[in-house]
Amino acid sequence: MYRIGDIEIKLLEATIASKQLFRVGNPASGHWHQVLNFENELAQIVGTKHALLVSGGGTSALTCALIGLGIGPGDEVIVPAYTFMATASAVLMAGAIPVITDIDESLALSPEAFEKRISKHTKAVIPVHMIGRPSDMDKIMEIAKRHGLKVIEDSCQAGGGSYKGRRLGSIGDAGAFSFNDFKILSCGEGGGMVTSDPSVYEKASIFHDSGASFRPYAKDFTIPVFLGQQFRASELMGAVLRGQLRRLEGILSDARRNSNRIRNELGSVNGLKIAPMNDPSGDCGISVAFTFESEVKARKFGQSPGVGAYLPIDTGKHVFINWEPLLKKNVYHHPRMNPFNFEENKGLRSEYGDEVCAKTLDICKRTAIISVSPDWDVQTVTQRIEACRKAVQ
Repeated sequence: MYRIGDIEIKLLEATIASKQLFRVGNPASGHWHQVLNFENELAQIVGTKHALLVSGGGTSALTCALIGLGIGPGDEVIVPAYTFMATASAVLMAGAIPVITDIDESLALSPEAFEKRISKHTKAVIPVHMIGRPSDMDKIMEIAKRHGLKVIEDSCQAGGGSYKGRRLGSIGDAGAFSFNDFKILSCGEGGGMVTSDPSVYEKASIFHDSGASFRPYAKDFTIPVFLGQQFRASELMGAVLRGQLRRLEGILSDARRNSNRIRNELGSVNGLKIAPMNDPSGDCGISVAFTFESEVKARKFGQSPGVGAYLPIDTGKHVFINWEPLLKKNVYHHPRMNPFNFEENKGLRSEYGDEVCAKTLDICKRTAIISVSPDWDVQTVTQRIEACRKAVQ
């Protein structure tokens, strides 16, 4: 959680006082429409026509996006080897197979590796904007368009970020956000899907609510209502997130101020190399990454007094070799529901050994990342910079 307080408390108090916490209700009887209002506000900020707030986190948001785009059995979806497992698990939730692909030193999906991994079965790609750092969306979109692929932006760790003036999540066919406790915007849990394609939104909306056929707006759907999952958000989630949206620009501005100062003052220091960035101005500012020649140097730097940097290889979560259920192909509770066992998925690429993305492992061992807080004062940033200088001396 970055920031929370009186704004969210007031919105929660009003919602609780209404005694109407279900997302669907009548304003004439005091229903606040917190979820609907948040969705409209999020869509406006991101720059899409539609937004959908879901429970279940970024995983459910990604799953809704994939379902909305018609991804399913028989399809391969390219995902980067450095991300949280949710990026790959959402593909499996849709019945498709994730194809793990190398990143580059920007810590985002390598466009060159992405294009090389495309097969006749590839239907989509999920670039991930990890730790607030935009992917190379120009190249990814160009490659995807040339090969007729759908693009889902995993913006779970980059809420509010942008790429060349466009908000992350609005560039591809759909985007996904996470609102759990560790994200820029948070209500403890939950996720959001955005898109400007009405058909994608409609399918995702039906899928996220197993009771969609009973909703007053079901009459407006252009496709038959099908039975989906239960990812409905509550009015309490909507209330907190509406407050969080009011804080977004302040969080980003303060985080960018601190991270930009660190990069500017350390960028010319001999022995330090700032990791490549695909759009420095659109970066969320919540991290500063350094690239080293070896793992030994990266570790010495990260462990030096006052530096406080970590190596991506050490998080235990965010590198494909950490995704034990995926590596063991242990999906769902019954073997006949496991996408790896589907007849349509036979022959699709599901090799996940270390050798598949050796380049990613190398990069994650040679990169040191400093997590940046928007609440650091000038003195704290100065101390961190000086600690980095001493570390390389």
